[in-house]
Parts: sequence; C-alpha cells; structure tokens
Amino acid sequence: MTSSTPAPGSAPTKCPACGADASGKFCSSCGAPFLGATCAACEATLTPGARFCHKCGTAVGAPAPVAAVAEQRGFSNALPWGVAAIALVALVALVAGQRFGRTQNDAAGAGAPSAAAPFAGGGNGTPPDISNMSPEEAAARLYDRVMSANERGRADTVQIFAPMAIAAYQMIGNPNLDQRYDLGRLGAVSGDASLARAEADTILAGEPTHLLGLVLAAEAARMRKDVAAERSYYDKLVAAAPAERAKQLPEYSAHQNDIQIALAAKRP
Repeated sequence: MTSSTPAPGSAPTKCPACGADASGKFCSSCGAPFLGATCAACEATLTPGARFCHKCGTAVGAPAPVAAVAEQRGFSNALPWGVAAIALVALVALVAGQRFGRTQNDAAGAGAPSAAAPFAGGGNGTPPDISNMSPEEAAARLYDRVMSANERGRADTVQIFAPMAIAAYQMIGNPNLDQRYDLGRLGAVSGDASLARAEADTILAGEPTHLLGLVLAAEAARMRKDVAAERSYYDKLVAAAPAERAKQLPEYSAHQNDIQIALAAKRP
C-alpha cells in the first residue's frame, strides 16, 4: 500500500483512525483508508478509517487473499485447500485449548469436559472432524464456540478462537446477511470495532431497516464511543422492530435474543 503525496496547496485531512494529518487515499501514519480508497482484493470502496473491507473482509493494505483469487478462477478449486487450512488451525487451537483448560479440568474432576475445547465432542470427548465440514458449517461451529465462551466471561478463550472463526467466515464465497451479522458480532466480542462497523454498514446498505444490521451498528458505535450514532441506531431499531419482526426472517429467529436485549437496553 502506498500513500499519496498531497497536491500543492491542498489542506491535509485528519485520519479518522489515528487523527494524524494526511492526504491522498490512505493515511501515511497508520494506513487507514480515506474517502475513495478501494480494496486491493475486490476493488470495493472502503469505509473511511476501516481496517477491513466491508464486502470481502480483506484487511486494509493486505494483498488480495487466496480466497479472492479463487473466486476469479472458480471457488470450487480453492475449497479443498480452504477446508484443510481451517482444519490445521483448529488442530493448533485444540492443543492450545487443552493447555488453557487443564487447570479447570483438574479442579472440576477427570470427567468434566475441557472448557476451551473448540467443539462439543461426541463419545469420549472426541471433537468432530472439521475437514469433513463445509466452510459454512465450520464457521457456524466456531461462532457458537466463541459466543459460548463470551457469555461465560472467558475472554482468553474468545481471543484464541475469534481469529479462527473470523477467518472461517471470510472464506465463505457469498455470505448472507445472517453470516455477515455473525462475522460482525465476532468482531464486536473480540474488540474489533472496525470489523463490526464494516459488516453493519454492508447489511444496512442493502436493507436499511434490518434489525441485525441496526443492532450491530449500535454496538459498533458504542465501541467507538459515538454516543449520537449509538442513540440514532437504537431509535431506528425501535421504530423498525414491529414491521421487521412481522417478516419472520430466519436470521431474526436465530438471533432473537440479541434483538430482544438490544430493544430492552437502556438508551445512551
């Protein structure tokens, strides 16, 4: 990534990410994109200050990922490699999870399952073979693992598995709105406000009153301490809820608890 040189006489702008004086399409200090910057992988217009592309999830400044090249050559050719990559990461994480969970298991007894195991196992605690799963199945299983750890306050486990889950979702060729919400929620619980905001923006760009997009947008605004934006998204959520709930979309049923918590939350 190369930052542009300011035009003679042009006033420098403030970087939305670090506040440094900069001009062009990318900040020369932190690399954040400005208005008009495009993704190196899919050429979508980037949200100013974003760390990830809201369309394909590629990190700003990174070269086009293998998944993007695979889409051009045919996603089916890249799928076996993608599943193998997820399997490898899962194996590494399993070893790390056993290490983190050993102390808790010793205290709870030999019969207790490891709290840091990446998947709910079958007989004898054996985890399923992730290499036999589709990217969608692997992503959903990892999402459940991260959310479960987050609900129990296991921040260490969230930080171990959230990057795996995010990578799994980014390998899905054409994610639907439910999957984009999942990816944004992973960003939120792992502290990545830029990812949460990018996915919320993508959902709302196509469906301005989508409840999950509004929930995610409000959370991203809270994370970046934008009180006015957070209040605005909450107001839109409350106004849109009756008509949107009447649609009975599958993603609303899957995340009805998230929606209910947001609707009941105290407004800023």
